[in-house]
Amino acid sequence: MIRIFYETDFKLENESLFCDWIENSMQEEGYNSKEINYIFCSDEYLLEINKAHLQHDYYTDVIGFQYSEGKNLSGDIFISVERVEDNSIQNNVLFENELARVMIHGILHFMNYDDHAEDDLILMREAENKYLNNFKF
Repeated sequence: MIRIFYETDFKLENESLFCDWIENSMQEEGYNSKEINYIFCSDEYLLEINKAHLQHDYYTDVIGFQYSEGKNLSGDIFISVERVEDNSIQNNVLFENELARVMIHGILHFMNYDDHAEDDLILMREAENKYLNNFKF
């Protein structure tokens, strides 16, 4: 089950479209959602999480905390709406496209994709693009 929460004034239009797409993407990788929570928040809200839990003092677009058991995915994915908006402008893409990229990025980490080493980052980007191509706005 995927649930959406808000710690900001932003509200995701057509939540079910995004949730169904994430579910389908997980299933294509052989995973199921046990309990996935997307929490949309502000830069400051996510900065405090970044400082408190990861000891990082910088803004980021997404942070995930995974509690999965095998192929049953569980966890919390925090997304800064402000970072997504800034990234969409900087990358010259629609806000919805950037939001979908960040949402799938968070869940790909839960499916054991990594982005620290260059080779891993390439695989992560390929997976993001694959699933973004399946998303219908």
